[in-house]
Amino acid sequence: MKTNILIINGHPDPESYCAALTDAYIAGVSNSNSVIQRIDIHALAFDPNLQFGYRQRTELEDDLLKAQELIRWADHLVFIYPTWWGAMPAMMKGFIDRSFLPGFAFKYRDKSAFWDKLLTGKSAHLIVTTDTPAWYSRWVNKHAGYRVMKHNVLQFCGITPVRITEIGPVKPSSPEKRAKWLEKVKQLGMKLA
Repeated sequence: MKTNILIINGHPDPESYCAALTDAYIAGVSNSNSVIQRIDIHALAFDPNLQFGYRQRTELEDDLLKAQELIRWADHLVFIYPTWWGAMPAMMKGFIDRSFLPGFAFKYRDKSAFWDKLLTGKSAHLIVTTDTPAWYSRWVNKHAGYRVMKHNVLQFCGITPVRITEIGPVKPSSPEKRAKWLEKVKQLGMKLA
């Protein structure tokens, strides 16, 4: 069965390990019937500041309009990004603030505490690098950044299920360990394909 897959690299550095992980995932999917599109957030031209919140609409730049088209098109979203200060990088947060807007990703209901989820029928996978040991991230930080992305962003908009793969700690890892993680991510792409 053909799947439309959108891979979003949220690292601001084009030469990052997340870029290598993105390439590995694409290599895993590439020999399948699936159609792959890629967004490298660092390459987009947009202001990440949602200056007026939802009070006043800021016109979307062409790159964000194209990103929304790709998100709408995708059956499965793969976000690859690092954990910094317990959450995603600022540029990725700005991308979400500016593109996952009311009327596109969700819609508030008049005089109601409930909302419509406009991105239902899609699934997602978060592949997140970290320098924090897994036990510390889980027991001390309570996976706060993962919960925000999974529950407060994606599931809020109707995207489910959302799987999470943690890669790390990266900083002290050996080249051999990083190569194993690249192979693991390639295998994740092959499994989806």
